[in-house]
Amino acid sequence: MEVINPFKLCSGLKFLGYFMIVLVFAIIAVSYDAVVVLTWGPKLLVGGFDSFLAFSIIILFHVLLLLLSWSYVMVLLEDPGSVPDNWTLASEAENMEAGSSSLPEQAPMDLDGAGRRPTTYCRRCQNGKPPRCHHCSVCQRCVLKMDHHCIWVVNCVGARNYKFFLLFLLYTFLETTMDTLVLLPSFIKFFDEAKSHTGSSPANLVILFLAFVLNLAFALSLLCFVVMHASLLMSNTTSVEVHEKRRASQWKYDLGKKKNFEQVFGTKAALWLFPLFSKEDLEKIPALRGLEFPTRSDMEA
Repeated sequence: MEVINPFKLCSGLKFLGYFMIVLVFAIIAVSYDAVVVLTWGPKLLVGGFDSFLAFSIIILFHVLLLLLSWSYVMVLLEDPGSVPDNWTLASEAENMEAGSSSLPEQAPMDLDGAGRRPTTYCRRCQNGKPPRCHHCSVCQRCVLKMDHHCIWVVNCVGARNYKFFLLFLLYTFLETTMDTLVLLPSFIKFFDEAKSHTGSSPANLVILFLAFVLNLAFALSLLCFVVMHASLLMSNTTSVEVHEKRRASQWKYDLGKKKNFEQVFGTKAALWLFPLFSKEDLEKIPALRGLEFPTRSDMEA
C-alpha cells in the first residue's frame, strides 16, 4: 500500500493563492470606485477648499496605489531565493578539497571555527541547507532565509523578496487606513440615505458600505502585521526563527537596528521606499543573496 505524503497536500494552497490575487484586485477596484468615482471625484468640480481637498486625496490615493501595486507585483514575481544544486559553504568546500571534511547525509556539519551556523542537509531536496534556510511544504523546496509562505502572493517570502513584502504591507496599510478615513463621512451618510431611500442609488450605497467595511477590516488586521514585522526587522529575525531566538540568550544575527535594517532594505536610502535594490548593495551585502549572513562579533568565538 502506497504511503501518502501529507506534505504534498500543502501544495493545494497554491490554488487558494490564485483566488487571493483576484480578491486583492477586486478590493482595489471596489475601493477605487468608492473613493475616486463616487465620493471625491465629483467634488473636484465644486471649487474652493472642497476641490483642493478632493484633489489632494485623489493624488495621495493614486500614489499609494501605484507603490502598493508595484510592491505587490514584485513580491509575486521575485524568487525568494533557492539553494544552488550541491550547495556547500565556501569554507566547507575548501575543507573538502583538502580532504578534511565531507557533507553528511542527515546530521549538521561541524565547521572549522569560522563562527558560522553549521550547515544541515535537507532529505527532501537532497541538498545542503544554508544558514537560516527552511523547506517550504507548499513550494516543495528549500527557501533562503524563509520567513513564511504567503497565500496572498502565491509565493514564499524569503531573503530576496522580504523587502518587497514589507513595502506591500506598509503601503496596503496606509492605503486602507486612508480609504477608511475619507469614506467615513459617506459611511455615516449611508444610514440616513438607506432609511429615507433618497440620495445615491442602491448599487452605489452597497459599494460605499462594502468599501468602508473592507478597508477598515484590512487596516486593523494589517496594523498587527506591520507592528510584528517591524519588530522582526529591527531584531534581524524571521517568523520561523522567533522560537529559536527566544531560547538563545543573545541572538547572533542581531547586529544593531541600523545594520539589521540594511540587511533587508540595503544601504541606499533613496531606494528604501521602492521595491528595488542597487547593484552595489546586491554585490556587497551577502544577506540580500541569502546564502551567508554576518553574525555578532562577540559571538564568533
